[in-house]
Amino acid sequence: MFNKKHSKPSSRIDTLIGEGTSIDGDLSFSGGMRIDGQVVGNVIAVQDKPATLVLSERARITGEVRVTHLVVNGAISGPVTASEYLELQSKAKVAGDVHYKTLEIHLGAIVEGRLIHNSDVTVAQEKVVALKVSAGE
Repeated sequence: MFNKKHSKPSSRIDTLIGEGTSIDGDLSFSGGMRIDGQVVGNVIAVQDKPATLVLSERARITGEVRVTHLVVNGAISGPVTASEYLELQSKAKVAGDVHYKTLEIHLGAIVEGRLIHNSDVTVAQEKVVALKVSAGE
């Protein structure tokens, strides 16, 4: 229960979508990806593989973003899920609900939606069960 290993953010960029590049369609990736251009579609990490997504201040995504680690300094219009770590830098603008485990927000970042903390559900359920058993004694 407590031995669950967390993936480390990728320190290298495997894929770059440069400024002036526009992609229409969904992206699936693992490892590290940086976006300086625009994506109209979902950007989703391959399941069970660590993935780090970095959005520069010029980056724009219209669609769902679902990754392990996310650093945003651009704009996202759609729901965001960062299963381990999310950093919203000063020029970040997110229009949509944000699901995160660990969150860092810099002064100037904007979120137009709900911030929803994802905790480890199994640990929470075990605590509830333990409290009910202890209360009966």
